[in-house]
Amino acid sequence: MLARNAESLYWIGRYVERADDMARILDVAVHQLLDDASVNPDRTSRLLLRVLGIPAPSTELDVRSVTELVAFSRNQVGSIIDSLASARENARGAREVTSSEMWECLNTTYNGLAERERAAKRLGPHEFFRYVEERAAMFAGLADSTMSRDDGYRFLLLGRSIERVDMLARMLLSRAGDRPSSPAWVTVLRSAGAHDTYLRTYRGALDANRVVEFILLDRLFPRSVFHAIRQAEQCLAELDHQPDSRVGPRAEAQRLLGRARSELEFLPPGVLLEDLQDRLVGLQDTCRELGEAIALQYFHAAPWVAWTDARAVGAEAVVEGEL
Repeated sequence: MLARNAESLYWIGRYVERADDMARILDVAVHQLLDDASVNPDRTSRLLLRVLGIPAPSTELDVRSVTELVAFSRNQVGSIIDSLASARENARGAREVTSSEMWECLNTTYNGLAERERAAKRLGPHEFFRYVEERAAMFAGLADSTMSRDDGYRFLLLGRSIERVDMLARMLLSRAGDRPSSPAWVTVLRSAGAHDTYLRTYRGALDANRVVEFILLDRLFPRSVFHAIRQAEQCLAELDHQPDSRVGPRAEAQRLLGRARSELEFLPPGVLLEDLQDRLVGLQDTCRELGEAIALQYFHAAPWVAWTDARAVGAEAVVEGEL
């Protein structure tokens, strides 16, 4: 597979997952702001922006302004609309390795955003968030049912899994300092799409340690951190077409994922809330390093080309070693 197609599929997986997770997080946060008069809108909005990695403006924030920034802004890098636009552009450049149904889903989703935005401003943002969640689920279903289980599918799934780990770590990090009995842990479960499954698993008992255990370590829930890491590991193992190494993983990406999985898998029971913040920050760092390692391993075609500033010299390419 061409490196540019592999990179496009990887980022399609990441961008669609990011839009889906942000819609889930924002939907729960907006409901909390509207339903609970004791919640400080500015403080909660700034916490939300910090979780999502979006710079907060100096002006006071409320439900309308934070929704405008996170959901509807076309100029804010990382907003829901920006993520879906980026997924669509990557799909446009990789039409030969995606199915027609996948492209039509992303294209239709993007073209319907303006109408959904107008409706959300009249009727409330929930309809917009539900639209994004449903279209992301449709895209995932079409990818699963129309793509061959080849390297292209593995890169798509790899991107989705890594982004899921990163977003789940951000969600948990926002509540890392809360009391174990705080009702805010229900917000985490709902944001992760895990509320109903958690209640069935633990018979309705709400406990912070169990919530963190479920989202981080559950092996059966497909949106848990452990499940996503193990899925990413499987994708990388199948993408590595060379014979197994006798002395551990050959590539940095496999090593990073293996380390992250082992640190979670062999944690002693009952200690999840201890140093939770450091553990989650470590997961975020791993996701960042993992993205860099995957880019170096798969997306840089030889010979490497460094592009100088197009405005200065007319987009002339400078090949490494020729200067």
